[in-house]
Amino acid sequence: MDKKSLLKDTIEHVDIRSFDARPIIEAYGRMAFQARNLHHASDIFNRMLKDESCSVILTLAGSLFSAGLKGVVADMIRYNMVDVIVSTGAIIVDQDFFEGIGFRHYLGDSAADDRRLRELHIDRIYDTYIDEDELRECDLTVAKIADGLPTRSYSSREFIKEMGSYLEKHYPKVNSAILEASRHDVPIFVPAFSDSSAGFGLIFHQQQHPNRHVTIDPVRDFRELTEIKIVSQQTGLFVVGGGVPKNFAQDVVVAADVLGNERPVHKYAVQITVADERDGGLSGSTLKEACSWGKVDTLFEQMVWSEATLAMPLMISDAYHRGNWKGRSRKGYQRLFAC
Repeated sequence: MDKKSLLKDTIEHVDIRSFDARPIIEAYGRMAFQARNLHHASDIFNRMLKDESCSVILTLAGSLFSAGLKGVVADMIRYNMVDVIVSTGAIIVDQDFFEGIGFRHYLGDSAADDRRLRELHIDRIYDTYIDEDELRECDLTVAKIADGLPTRSYSSREFIKEMGSYLEKHYPKVNSAILEASRHDVPIFVPAFSDSSAGFGLIFHQQQHPNRHVTIDPVRDFRELTEIKIVSQQTGLFVVGGGVPKNFAQDVVVAADVLGNERPVHKYAVQITVADERDGGLSGSTLKEACSWGKVDTLFEQMVWSEATLAMPLMISDAYHRGNWKGRSRKGYQRLFAC
């Protein structure tokens, strides 16, 4: 098959407003296993939204937006269900920004001939396809943004804010988490920013400007997120996947203490993951385990062992239709910083 025939059917993003998940979430509460866990996690998330003192930190890892969850997170921002986002670079750059500048992800085949895909410049994420040539254009767009900035070091939050400004100027009608975050002063942190199309774009930028170039400072990311924890009253974690974003968000409790500003552990925490806890890896480690590190309380915490495309739309649709977000004031943490 040729490239055009393979890149034909696009991934469509689920709309949590188009269906009401409250009945099924309620029914899950009278079932067992992960159904009941999902019901409990939904209850905790709704508690976060009801608690005016709580700032919600959403962490994202895995190939989520390419799989159809971009609209879910954009709606969480749009309808004031999240105050801070910590993510992997691929989700924010290769998936959200990539689609924001006009490209798409496509329905693919997990059993495809990967050598043939490579010949056609098609990248595969399980059963999803991406046009590698379009990804290169995304890389160069990141480089273009960097070329237009003053020479200094930036936190990933600052640079992603510039990406939001780029979308606002050139693609203001796209459905994008970056764009919605920019409009609603929700900071997005990507601690491993170079592990994405941003990395390719930035090394190209630095190669073209060896003596005067932009750099990304991950320590500044950590400091800025810690500053948000310091000024917040209570915090709740909504963890999708695990990895670096999960640990980064958990660690700010300890970091605040190191800086001489002791703050409460995360009061609420839910996690959706398929990772196993038995190998000691962070993605599958329980939220109760984080209590031993002085990071998460155990009164309102729930693990949900489920794949995110199944569980997340149900949870957010449930929260959207319950409407607790309507009474929340926007935290606007982006305004904490000069830029």
